[in-house]
Amino acid sequence: MADAHVKNHDYHIVDPSPWPLIGSIGGLIMALGGVAYMRYLQEESFSFGSVDIANPWLFYIGLIIVLYTMYAWWADTIKEADNGDHTRVVSLHLRYGMIMFIASEVMFFVAWFWAFFDASLFAGEAAQFARAEHTGGHWPPVGIEVLDPYHLPLFNTVILLLSGTTVAWAHHALVHNQRGMLKLMLFITIALGVLFTFVQAYEYAHAPFTFSESIYGATFFMATGFHGFHVLIGTVFLTVCLLRAMAGHFKPEQHFGFEAAAWYWHFVDVVWLFLFFSVYVWASWGAAIAH
Repeated sequence: MADAHVKNHDYHIVDPSPWPLIGSIGGLIMALGGVAYMRYLQEESFSFGSVDIANPWLFYIGLIIVLYTMYAWWADTIKEADNGDHTRVVSLHLRYGMIMFIASEVMFFVAWFWAFFDASLFAGEAAQFARAEHTGGHWPPVGIEVLDPYHLPLFNTVILLLSGTTVAWAHHALVHNQRGMLKLMLFITIALGVLFTFVQAYEYAHAPFTFSESIYGATFFMATGFHGFHVLIGTVFLTVCLLRAMAGHFKPEQHFGFEAAAWYWHFVDVVWLFLFFSVYVWASWGAAIAH
């Protein structure tokens, strides 16, 4: 009878978990709360059944549920790894999952790039299209002054390239069990990510155009802002990795949590290079530069 319960395969059967259900409920509450929050800001009502839920609190309640679900679910995953449940096959499937997640993120950016290139390459299209009226048949639109790509954008490009180097250095240190160097390089990477965010916030505050002013502003802020949000998320990932490294969680032979965060950070780096050369450099060619 005892032999019947011995695991003789490489797969891990997950214990019953409440987090998928709780996370779904939190996501639903956050979605409804987001709509209610926007109605509240517009001083409008939002009836759910016979109750007016136009207030900001529902969104924050859902957000707290989702954040706690993420924390608890990942904590369970860490426990599984520590218990030896992440076999070779399980680790491979975790990598497949991360690759699929990054692929889905790529599709998000494809949408923003598509909108940008559609508006910029066909700015002089037939007059019945609204964007032709707003652009004057030119890109950038007539009257728009653009940011100097070789000022703050170039500085941020150098910052992200350096951060990609330091996170790779941190991975190399982990593989060779150099714990001190791992923590130092992770800290530097996080600091560079925070610096990038502050520089981009400063750039936004001093941008010579607004989101609603033209199709140029809309596509610019959506593409770069969505990327900036990913930098924030990646910085949180790396901060968690630093805390785990300080707690001694990672091993040279088993550290997928760190690998996933590093992959995500490199993805953010690559996307920024496309943004820099297309949205900042190419789109400002021959345009009036705001100083």
